[in-house]
Amino acid sequence: MSKPVVAIVGRPNAGKSTLLNRVVGKLQAITEDLPGTTRDRNMADVTWGGVDFTLVDTGGLEIKPGSAVARGIKTQIETAIEEADVIIDLVDVTDGVTPADYEVADMLRKTDKPVILAANKADNDRLETEALEFYELGLGEPAAISAHHGRGVADLLDRIVPLLPPPAPAEPATEAIKVAIVGRPNVGKSMLLNTLAGESRAIVDETPGTTRDAVDTLFDFNGQSVLLIDTAGLRRRGRVKAGVERYSVIRTHRSIDRADVVLLVVDATETVTSQDTHVAGYILQAFKGMIIIVNKWDLVENKDIKGWDKYIKNEFKFASYAPILYTSAKTGYGVAKIMPQVTRIYEERMKRHSTAAVNDVIQQAVVSHTRPRNQGQQLKVFYATQAEVNPPTFVLFTNNAKLIHFSYRRYLENKLRQAFGFDGTPLRLIFKTRGES
Repeated sequence: MSKPVVAIVGRPNAGKSTLLNRVVGKLQAITEDLPGTTRDRNMADVTWGGVDFTLVDTGGLEIKPGSAVARGIKTQIETAIEEADVIIDLVDVTDGVTPADYEVADMLRKTDKPVILAANKADNDRLETEALEFYELGLGEPAAISAHHGRGVADLLDRIVPLLPPPAPAEPATEAIKVAIVGRPNVGKSMLLNTLAGESRAIVDETPGTTRDAVDTLFDFNGQSVLLIDTAGLRRRGRVKAGVERYSVIRTHRSIDRADVVLLVVDATETVTSQDTHVAGYILQAFKGMIIIVNKWDLVENKDIKGWDKYIKNEFKFASYAPILYTSAKTGYGVAKIMPQVTRIYEERMKRHSTAAVNDVIQQAVVSHTRPRNQGQQLKVFYATQAEVNPPTFVLFTNNAKLIHFSYRRYLENKLRQAFGFDGTPLRLIFKTRGES
């Protein structure tokens, strides 16, 4: 289910990345005291007051020399208005009201989206009083905050939560298998969608970034409804342009969140990039099924499958559960293997095992391997159960969940896979200290 989006907009160096970092509680975005440091979008899932939403740092309003102020503002703000549910207009109280602030406010006053004006860098009582100057922007009461020190940020979040839309109803899991097609621009995603669906339902163009929005295509596969979600291409870091492309990335992440299984398309004529592995990492974090599609196979001279498998698995070693398929969306080669693989992974994600069976596997794993220990206390696992499907979720009750470290978690996950399969999908393991709810 897609989370509501809160976009932080404003001119350069107002402190947007610092605000995101403060809310997330860690250095999620790179901050530097120079205008224009944020070249790529940054986003983080946030929970406040029991409500989940996605906070997006849009980068500064980059006004090129010689261009009109309004031209630099228009693309950024219009796309923010289009995609966000709530908008934070961040201004700098130490600079006072600037012409750029007026331009931003003028556009935001015309939208029907909720807008909160936040006057940043109000580090003390005197600067907090000066925030009142921003009333003249016509966006209501300014929230005086200091993102750097955390002053007023909690009050800002308290103002955001009531403005968020209510959660959308969950999509029925049995209606259709939802499959997102993601990857960098020009790797052949739209052509792959057309070949899978058997008809031209998406625009195919050789120009990178042709697909701006997620496109849903519903079709039947052997009596099973499948919803294909084509998304805009994800550019390499540092190459996401201001405006529409920046928000296409948000749409891609939303599409992954909606999906049951994700087809990560990479270009066989290029090496695997950090952006490819970054997207795979997000798919893993979202606990979605994944197939790595090596497309444009018709253009490859060296078709040593064993060598390619070794290379791809090494690049995506953190997602070793993901199968690899070699395709040519243009010629149709290998495409027929995709949907049988998708349905198999979906079935794996829907498998449920009895508590007795799960507990037996975990207890055997615990006695067969040295258990974590810290300050004289050794881990005990009292029992385990499968709590959910899609994704397969297991809850393990222990004497101290803090004793679990990454390698032991991976060990237990591997034991569950050996016993039950779960090919093509990550597993969610939740460790609780006995007595926790």
